[in-house]
Amino acid sequence: MKAAIINAYAAGIEIGDIDAPRIAEDSVLIDVYAASLNPIDNILRAGHMQDYIPLSFPHVMGYDVSGVVREVGANVTRFKPGDAVYARPNQDDAGSLAEVARIKESELALKPINISHAEAASIPLAGLTAWQAIVDKAGLKKGQKILIHAGSGGVGTLAIQIAKHLGAYVATTTSDKNADLVRSLGADKVIDYKTEKFDELLSDYDVVFDMMGGETMNRSFKVLKKGGVLVSIKGQDSEGNAEKHGVRFEAFFMSPDGAQLAELSALIEAGTVKPVIDSSYELSAVSEAYDHLADGHAAGKIVVTIR
Repeated sequence: MKAAIINAYAAGIEIGDIDAPRIAEDSVLIDVYAASLNPIDNILRAGHMQDYIPLSFPHVMGYDVSGVVREVGANVTRFKPGDAVYARPNQDDAGSLAEVARIKESELALKPINISHAEAASIPLAGLTAWQAIVDKAGLKKGQKILIHAGSGGVGTLAIQIAKHLGAYVATTTSDKNADLVRSLGADKVIDYKTEKFDELLSDYDVVFDMMGGETMNRSFKVLKKGGVLVSIKGQDSEGNAEKHGVRFEAFFMSPDGAQLAELSALIEAGTVKPVIDSSYELSAVSEAYDHLADGHAAGKIVVTIR
């Protein structure tokens, strides 16, 4: 099968011919229709996390996938050949930028019927990250206030919509050019990070969802009320800011979860959450797609169509 591969850390991305994955008892094989890119792809490719998540080569790129089931394992009961599905596969099964992918049954959900495979492929990793941060870690409640950083990014666009579904007041940081986009998704207050200082404009917030780390994360503690929570996917509270401000700090890395993805499917089919696509590429142009991801200015997700 054709796949987007790297043969070493920091190597260029090639379109190679490799063996398709073999079926496993608890998994399905799917014909991949679309995949999407995530910042973690380039982080792993560069070798920055090889002590924690070592790659074997050739390594197939990609973590988000949407496609059609072609074969099911002996122990699979919830899916059948012909089902349209989507998922964020685990590390061992990662490699969605390929013609065929293997996905564990527990990580799969039926694709929402009202969106395309390309749109569906934009959801899993970003949507599960947003869901697990806001629902599982922060426990966001109706009437609470949340600051979501990088609101126009892949995770941010979905986080805004999930937070509004839960009944929260949402502030977000973005550039001025994306202000209308985040407002259309439900943001109540939009802060231009280039010209405004969010920690001087906001206070008494219940939750901050941080996707930036560093100075932005450290400044974010100032906007929380006592007992609030800062959830970060980009940093650790090495300076003890949570204790200083009387708040809770949660750092996490998302986990594949088909059941939670099914909950997101219901919100998408109800029109409560919608995908935001920045751009679409063919598999043959996947290297250019990753260059676009690396520039850090995509609004929503970058997708790659396979079929």
